[in-house]
Amino acid sequence: MKLPHYSKILRFFVIVIVFSLASCASQRDVVYFQGIGDYETKITENSHEQTFKVDDLIEIHVSTLDPEASLPFNLYSGVQDAGGRPEKIDYIVSKDGFIDFPVIGSVKVVGLSPQETKVILREKLTPYLKDPIINIRLKNFTVTILGEVKSPGTYPVNGEQITILEALGLANDLTIKGKRENVMVIRDFNGTKVYHRIDLTNKEALNSPVYYLTQNDVIYVEPNRSAVTSSALDNRASIWVSVASVLITSTVLLITRAN
Repeated sequence: MKLPHYSKILRFFVIVIVFSLASCASQRDVVYFQGIGDYETKITENSHEQTFKVDDLIEIHVSTLDPEASLPFNLYSGVQDAGGRPEKIDYIVSKDGFIDFPVIGSVKVVGLSPQETKVILREKLTPYLKDPIINIRLKNFTVTILGEVKSPGTYPVNGEQITILEALGLANDLTIKGKRENVMVIRDFNGTKVYHRIDLTNKEALNSPVYYLTQNDVIYVEPNRSAVTSSALDNRASIWVSVASVLITSTVLLITRAN
């Protein structure tokens, strides 16, 4: 007596049940910014301004109408880049929060914004240069996105600021199994780790202290209950199918022999 169709039918029903349980998710779990009505105006209370941290890599360029006069205030490595221009040397913020600037010496920049740093440098350069123009750029601005997103990884930020939504966009958004109401942001303040959670399903997320990210922030998206259940069921499904197949086969054999 041939019995392969019994095990095939059983496998089919088990797989259907597994996927049905794993895919259970309500609209409330996946929709962002719930409760916002049509044409509703939301004024954000965030006043974000990027500030420098220990170990930041900063590019600073000083220029004036007289290029020769500003030359001593720009560091170069002595080699040329791919375009034939002298390669600049960037500044690293020390553990004490200082950078060593040519001629004027140590300047404390930790906790300062680029604009605040420009003001301090301009004051210190006034005795040497007339109307100096100072350009400052943070070069190590990256964010790391882990967990239930489609493309986890570390991403560079080209501008001066980025929101958590823009960062998640770089990672191609959360998967359907990502826990949107409890996204964790891990932030480093000069060696001290701060953990903050943000609920992306709530419109008040726009006013979260981590809505705007800082350099080297880590975003972690936890798996939701569906993902955890799916993982557990996936691990056990093959065992269930095997056991059920043995039980059905044994039962059919016993019935066949009894007849």
